[in-house]
Amino acid sequence: MNQNKRDGRNAVEEIDVLVVGAGFGGLYQLHQLRKEGFSVKVYEAGAGLGGIWHWNCYPGARVDSHIPIYEYSMENLWEGWNWSERFPDWQELRRYFEYVDKKLDLSKDICFNTRVTGAEFDEDSNSWLVQAGDGLQIRAHRVVFCTGFAAKHYVPDFEGLDDFKGVWHHTALWPQDGLDFKGKRVGIIGTGASGVQVLQEAAKDAAQVTVFQRTPILALAMQQKKLDKETQLEMKKHYLDTYKLRRENFGGFDIISSDKSAMEVSEEERQEVFEASWQKGGFNFWSGTFWDVLLNEESNLKAYEFWRKKVHARVNDPIVAEQLAPLTPPHPFGVKRPSLEQNYYDLFNEEHVSLVNLKETPLKKITANGVKTSAGEQEFDILVMATGFDAVTGGLMQIDIKGTRGKTLKEKWEFGARTHLGVATAGFPNMLFVYGPQSPTGFCNGPTCAEEQGDWMVKCLTDMRENKVQRFEATEDAEESWNRHMDSLLSKTLFGKADSWYMGANIPGKPRQLLMYPGGLQLYLMQCYESTSAGYSGFMLNK
Repeated sequence: MNQNKRDGRNAVEEIDVLVVGAGFGGLYQLHQLRKEGFSVKVYEAGAGLGGIWHWNCYPGARVDSHIPIYEYSMENLWEGWNWSERFPDWQELRRYFEYVDKKLDLSKDICFNTRVTGAEFDEDSNSWLVQAGDGLQIRAHRVVFCTGFAAKHYVPDFEGLDDFKGVWHHTALWPQDGLDFKGKRVGIIGTGASGVQVLQEAAKDAAQVTVFQRTPILALAMQQKKLDKETQLEMKKHYLDTYKLRRENFGGFDIISSDKSAMEVSEEERQEVFEASWQKGGFNFWSGTFWDVLLNEESNLKAYEFWRKKVHARVNDPIVAEQLAPLTPPHPFGVKRPSLEQNYYDLFNEEHVSLVNLKETPLKKITANGVKTSAGEQEFDILVMATGFDAVTGGLMQIDIKGTRGKTLKEKWEFGARTHLGVATAGFPNMLFVYGPQSPTGFCNGPTCAEEQGDWMVKCLTDMRENKVQRFEATEDAEESWNRHMDSLLSKTLFGKADSWYMGANIPGKPRQLLMYPGGLQLYLMQCYESTSAGYSGFMLNK
């Protein structure tokens, strides 16, 4: 691996492009920009490749997008790689990134254990001076942030947490050498994806597991399958068609919904469509039933009622079943990101697994020995904080990024993110972000976005170089136009009816706004390339 100057001398290395983050997006940028002849490096806070898959090593962590959708579409990569499961776990994802690294020779241009702490734009040189936590500095003409949507974890301000005598960890900062649940009393706070996945593992070995639920998770059947080499060889005959469909799909998947409304078909047909999607597993029941489920409340309720019956059929205690899947929906179905489960609901039939409904018995404090709610205190050896993230904007705003107008990015976005095309923001020239705010992000499969949005960014940077543009910057007018477009799209959906991380509602004091582009990948890319065709409309270009 190339080493930057760390000896304290005044010399600062200068490069064309610095990429921040070595997940799917950052590695794709590195590979494609090198092919275009740019001098480029990646700074990565973790000790290895994979971005979220370096940090996600908690028990049960696995991807919720199926294979081959959740991998690069480059034939020279997939032709020599085989998965063991339809939904791989974190260990297999790490092996995949090691394989990609060897094939593309990436690590030589990556600085690991290098967390970017600050960046300041220098108007004299039209470049960014970027600082890392160990004192390392580098000067880059352009910076591409690939920090992802989950780079800043969130732990609520629980009274007494520092007094807890047991072991506690947030799932995003799990010990890399693991943690043994055997014979332990385990409390899981939170019921998002990581809470669901941890329970499915902890229940195997723990003496007692208690799940603290604030809002029921509307988890979907994963329908996991083992994959052997013969199955993979057969699948690969159709990979090119699959990836073509992925590029043309609303969410970057290969899932196609009916062109009918849920309300224009008979009850029998509606149930058949729901059941077929359920049996396919994964996100099929989320986005592969009827086109209006996320737009029309009546259609949405039909989907929720189907889901509720599935849960109640698996939970023996009707009181627990009602807490997990209440008669009145906690929010419209699908407007919070669904988790995938394998045996989550069945586990509540086990004597050593219990559910605490925090809406009925609120959490009062963490004590030295456990958790105290309004109903009393429970003792635990291990607490798992499955409490989510300051999503999408948090990872960028935690870096001290100083632009040209006397403000940091955190200050500029104090009342909400403002971007042009979800890739750039006024006052911060020569800076782009992949999988960031107001782009498809959480509504789009990660590898698809890394490639499709990533290709646009590589073209943008290449065009700027070829046209000798020294400085490009989003305009405020373009930001306002994009924001109005986002609001218009939001008003046609049900997403605003839930307090979700999609809306920034899980973080106290965070501005309420839809953080991801809800119009689909194709509409999004069309507008990006329309800007390109118009000479990068919405950007100020200076030679």
